Amino acid sequence: MSDEQSWRPAEGGSTLGLEGAEGGTIVRDEEHPAGLRLTLEEDLSRSFHALTCGISGWLVHRRYFGSEPEAAAAWDEMKPALVELAMQLPAAGPKGLDPATREAGVKLGAFLARFP
Repeated sequence: MSDEQSWRPAEGGSTLGLEGAEGGTIVRDEEHPAGLRLTLEEDLSRSFHALTCGISGWLVHRRYFGSEPEAAAAWDEMKPALVELAMQLPAAGPKGLDPATREAGVKLGAFLARFP
């Protein structure tokens, strides 16, 4: 199964149309078995699109866009990058000053620099 096929509607699709964490309406919300989630909110009255990505135990990151095409392009670019990043992180999560956690921090930092 490809990584694209592994993504599913978050919470069975029940979050669509609800208010998101950034105050917009959730228009896309998907999760991956590797503990990943991508959520897109929009508020057209403010020309506002917020894309939130997460890796369970490691990362929550938000990006903001002024148009749907920009947000959609970011969604498509971030989705495979999230899977790639998650596969490089220790499955047990962060463990203080463990060298693997330090290496993970570098990888997370590179992801955040790539997707500011």
